[in-house]
Amino acid sequence: MNHTATIRPPIHEDGLPGSEATLAPQPDWQPRYPGSGRLKGKIALITGADSGIGRATAVLFAREGAKVAIAYLCEDEDAAKTRELCEAEGAQTVIFSGDLGDPEVAHALVDLVICEWGQLDILVNNAGIFPNLKFDDMSFEQWRQVLAVNLDSLFLMTKAILPLMKPQGWGRIVNIVSGSPWLSITGITHYASSKMGGVGFTRGLANDVAEYGITVNAIAPTASRTPGALLGINEEILGMVAQAQAIKKIGEAEDIVGTVLFLTSDDSYFVTAQTIMADGGLNRL
Repeated sequence: MNHTATIRPPIHEDGLPGSEATLAPQPDWQPRYPGSGRLKGKIALITGADSGIGRATAVLFAREGAKVAIAYLCEDEDAAKTRELCEAEGAQTVIFSGDLGDPEVAHALVDLVICEWGQLDILVNNAGIFPNLKFDDMSFEQWRQVLAVNLDSLFLMTKAILPLMKPQGWGRIVNIVSGSPWLSITGITHYASSKMGGVGFTRGLANDVAEYGITVNAIAPTASRTPGALLGINEEILGMVAQAQAIKKIGEAEDIVGTVLFLTSDDSYFVTAQTIMADGGLNRL
């Protein structure tokens, strides 16, 4: 059975977290290769799965045999498209709308997954917002909003799922952070701070859960053409970033998710506490 649940949050900023419909050209969601069952029998929960890296991850996981829980904030049309793409790959899905910076919402999401499938093996913390705002113009409320979505949600989702993962003796947690803390870009003080917090969270948590067979890693993508990123930067900046990379290509969600798949599969059992730069070589400099 495929279920839908909604706990509608307040939306503090117009346009957040971004819609897939704004992208031009539109991403190509056609399968690039047949799945090989690398996640067969696994239950995966992906936050921010309505678009961008979250959607690409959900579709790839579905192709690799996972059942997929699609969590998102408010973009109902995008989330429905993600579900359609996952089910076209033969996956079972649940879909959940809510503000994961709220402890009650995070627990309600995990409860939904457990009621549906009885277990949870993989958590991809991808939910995030990227409003570009210079520090002088930033209120404390705006600072806290970004940290609540981008960092507090990691804590809350992980707190909710660990009691389920620990008895299984196996689990994979992947946090999508950013290469932005290593760069100097105007208007991202709150965003870069939240993402560097995710790096520290990853390293610390990995030590706490290793004895239970759970690995924790982070991926720091380059600036990519995703709905969320384009709320904070424009196509011109994406082009400039691409030219600074060793691989001179504007990043797309599809360029990132192969790394997510590796870190959530059995193949990565000896990799934990790492932040992998999936950035086309940008941070080689």
